[in-house]
Amino acid sequence: MSTHSIATSLFFDLKTRIETRQARVGVIGLGYVGLPLALLYTEQWFRVTGFDIDGQKVAALNSGESYIYRIPPTEIQAARSREFSATADFSRLTDMDAIIICVPTPLDEHREPDLSFITNTAKAIAPHLRAGQLVVLESTTYPGTTEEVLVPILEKGNVCTLKAARSGTADAAGEFFVAFSPEREDPGNQSVARRDIPKVVGGLNTQASELAATLYGAIFNRVVPVSSPAVAEMTKLLENIYRCVNIALVNELKLLSLRMGLDIWEVIEAASTKPFGFQPFYPGPGLGGHCIPVDPYYLSWKAKAWDFQTRFIELAGEINSAMPYHVVSSVSRALSQQGKPLNGARVLVLGVAYKKDIDDLRESPALTIIELLQKDGAQVNYNDPYFPSIGKGRHYELHMKCVPVEDVDKYDCVLIVTDHSDYDYRWIVQHASLVVDTRNATRGIHGNNIVRC
Repeated sequence: MSTHSIATSLFFDLKTRIETRQARVGVIGLGYVGLPLALLYTEQWFRVTGFDIDGQKVAALNSGESYIYRIPPTEIQAARSREFSATADFSRLTDMDAIIICVPTPLDEHREPDLSFITNTAKAIAPHLRAGQLVVLESTTYPGTTEEVLVPILEKGNVCTLKAARSGTADAAGEFFVAFSPEREDPGNQSVARRDIPKVVGGLNTQASELAATLYGAIFNRVVPVSSPAVAEMTKLLENIYRCVNIALVNELKLLSLRMGLDIWEVIEAASTKPFGFQPFYPGPGLGGHCIPVDPYYLSWKAKAWDFQTRFIELAGEINSAMPYHVVSSVSRALSQQGKPLNGARVLVLGVAYKKDIDDLRESPALTIIELLQKDGAQVNYNDPYFPSIGKGRHYELHMKCVPVEDVDKYDCVLIVTDHSDYDYRWIVQHASLVVDTRNATRGIHGNNIVRC
């Protein structure tokens, strides 16, 4: 049999296995992206194995428990009944037909891309690769990562001299398939079902694209193929930079509106009545989450290799990064107007998640705000129904425990950073001596003790 016919056989065999739900799917990284994805595949009766280096996550899932608030244990238990399991044993990747990588891509201390999770994962996969497997990267990253970083590690580290399938490859018998498909998770979004979010896919060659489209088409209602992994990588960056830039714009307009004595929320509401050419974005205490505060810096870093400066993107990043400092200044001014200095003041921060009604701390502006308040001498406590405690993260070390929201009357200032639906804001305003609101959570509530910033 010729190498061409072997390669064709590998392609059609995997495509058929996916279409008939016989393919085994491995998902690496069982966090806010990987776990929901794995559950979608189990719902369609794929045999799914989740891989993670965190033994506590593996043990919880194999016991039918959940560690993500929006995923109830019943969903884990239902997946277990459909042969879902979790493991830290990466040698089991050999048994998988498709391997999907959902690991973090944070920034380092210099605000440059930290690809260590991708590179370490690729090194863990490589020894267990076999011909005919499909490897898909979902982690948000700069254009070129799949081809320039992931593929070389996979090719170099496997023991069978396998190569990623490309156009014109000579040794087609020893190939695996590679694609990129950006995750589009939106934690807390209840208005759009996961399977209704179109899935962009870009393969290293046409066969890889078709396999990835078939794989994702089994669980998503629409798949959008693009010409290459780099196009798919750039697509995700455009989506998030679009939001970052527009949030920066409205944050800057908020600062101007405060000086002019205007209510930016009323302005946005009025502008939103225009039926074309306008999409509302809202100001806040800073950006948080796994994508918007991070992704622009990935593209800015990559652009330097092309001798290109992304001035617009970098300016948006500066504006958004400055918002926690604006919040702390507003707290200081509000306290000063009551004859109290920030140094020594008791401040209660309401909400530390990066947005309302989720249990996600990643890049939350609340963490920066707490650190800044403490640096200025404030005695800071917090309340958040989703976080009984805060420990140590990549860029913070707070070691704090949640205090009762009922104690708002014991503080010099109550600072609303995350507008969780669980809070009774009218009651809070009635019992707090001073409320500084960064989210317009107290809209419609009147009180001389409210400062909106």
